[in-house]
Amino acid sequence: MPDQASHPVLQLKELTRVHGSGATEVHALRGINLDVFPGELVAVMGPSGSGKSTLLTIAGGLDTPTSGQVIVENTDLTTAGRKQIAALRRRSIGYVFQDYNLIPALTAAENVALPRELDGTSARKARAEAVAALREMDLDQLADRFPDEMSGGQQQRVAIARALVGDRRLVLADEPTGALDSETGESVLALLRSRCDAGAAGVLVTHEPRFAAWADRVVFLRDGAVVDQTIRSDAASLLTGQAAER
Repeated sequence: MPDQASHPVLQLKELTRVHGSGATEVHALRGINLDVFPGELVAVMGPSGSGKSTLLTIAGGLDTPTSGQVIVENTDLTTAGRKQIAALRRRSIGYVFQDYNLIPALTAAENVALPRELDGTSARKARAEAVAALREMDLDQLADRFPDEMSGGQQQRVAIARALVGDRRLVLADEPTGALDSETGESVLALLRSRCDAGAAGVLVTHEPRFAAWADRVVFLRDGAVVDQTIRSDAASLLTGQAAER
């Protein structure tokens, strides 16, 4: 359960993101306020173009807001330097991309170990941690295969292992179950849930109500703004009703 007596791992304050200008101006995010606490998994839902992925890329330090603040582990990403943000992403932020974002010339284990090695962990220890993370994904037997030797679902699980390796305090997942079958998707959500139960904070972008039901809280976006939120006790019934309407 979320530890709301402690400080939020992620804070988004009056966050806006505007693309273009004049006649082509698009408001991707409009005044988003969101705190995510240790032990909490927050699902973000909404129609295509509602700002879900933009919110996630800004929270992970991959994009900058037009205005507002992004604070991760007490570090304000909007004022931090490039090196400070890069270090925070290596140590504290795990990010699961929609398109996997694996490096083709590296094996599965090398892809997973890379952020740990870049942060100064020895190659031997980083590989051991990588293989352990792959084992959680039931992929340790593919540790020495390259991405083009794996299926899309296997590549997705390697990407998830990379996001979870080490002591990540914030895990950001953009449709992490998109390339997975139903059973594997459920196991991935169970693993993400367990990481949050162990003290990490998680944000999950998904369009699947059954996956959002794993979250403590569901945030609904529309046209770049938060239009509704539900907490875990209410989420299951609400999401079941939404699924029935689809």
